[in-house]
Amino acid sequence: MTARLKILFFVEGFTDIRFVIGLSEICDLTMMVPARQYAESGLDRRVEASGALLSVTRIPGGRLAFQARSLVRLIREAGRFDVVLSQEVLRGSFNANIAGLLRRVPVVTYMGIAPVEYFRCRRERGRISLPAALAGEAVIRLLMWINGKLAARTLAMGPYLRDIAAHYSRRALVGLYYGVDTTTFRPADREERMALRRKWDLPTDKFLIFLSSRISHEKDPETVLRATARLRQRGVDAAVINLGGGYQDFLALASQLGIDDADTWVLGRPAAHPMTEVADYFRCADAAALASLAEGAAYSTLEALACATPLVATNIGGMAVQLKGFAQLTPRQDAEAMADAFLWINHHPDEARAQAQRGREHVQREWERTKAFTELAAILRDVAG
Repeated sequence: MTARLKILFFVEGFTDIRFVIGLSEICDLTMMVPARQYAESGLDRRVEASGALLSVTRIPGGRLAFQARSLVRLIREAGRFDVVLSQEVLRGSFNANIAGLLRRVPVVTYMGIAPVEYFRCRRERGRISLPAALAGEAVIRLLMWINGKLAARTLAMGPYLRDIAAHYSRRALVGLYYGVDTTTFRPADREERMALRRKWDLPTDKFLIFLSSRISHEKDPETVLRATARLRQRGVDAAVINLGGGYQDFLALASQLGIDDADTWVLGRPAAHPMTEVADYFRCADAAALASLAEGAAYSTLEALACATPLVATNIGGMAVQLKGFAQLTPRQDAEAMADAFLWINHHPDEARAQAQRGREHVQREWERTKAFTELAAILRDVAG
């Protein structure tokens, strides 16, 4: 019998319970996390409730304090592990790679976003000055270059991000993160869709659009709201719902955009559990939507397709690469085009679901959860050597 690898998973911000549980199934797992984010995200409660076998090291303090304390802790403890797996490719992975270099432990970084593109969205939204934007981008590129040179492998979520990572690392590979559990994210017929709406107290008489996305600087919920408003003006009784920690910002955004009667069709709720509840919202929706200013892998779109739910998404980044032929792709910030796509789904439901079903088959082939963790286990074992 082959001994299980000892893996230290280092997280500088937030991570997903699905990845944590999957990792715990393929290795002896220790996770090192920032204490505040670990508690604020509810991940601490989800890990405890899951019964997953792992150890958790919590590092207290704000950004600078965490950076310093985690470096000391990594240097002290990295030698106990076969591989250090570090989330993203910036300041956290810099610490992980320094510790790995000093302790002679291989480091694998996991890239889930396009760092430069995402950072530029802050400037586009006017949240940072031009000097800050230029300085910040320079630091990001430097960190990506250093981490790309030092890491034993750079795993990137999907082919789009892999191509970006390849500019900084000759050891860039596609990684599927937690994949999609297509037994949970599965299609529902009309009768089951209505039953799920009643279960979650959702309107049964409206064209329901599900926006499964956090409200952050790189996302574009404004376009989804404007598109839904235009769809309603064309005679479709539509509603849109957002789940997430920023759902109150989503509700407030509708008012800020000056949308009339938004309180009757713009819905928002706290984050649902991604393993036991979120799939129900995809399965009962008439359409799923994701508009973004920049996008890396967009896992929520793959989960929508796994449910054979018709999908409308911005034709950029990873979505343009991964969703072509399986979703209605619309230009960036084009609410009129997105409204047209929603209208097509409403008028051609059978064709729209057939397109999404082809997407489900694609997800089953290329993004299935079992495939994701089988391939990750093989990469970690190869790196451990």
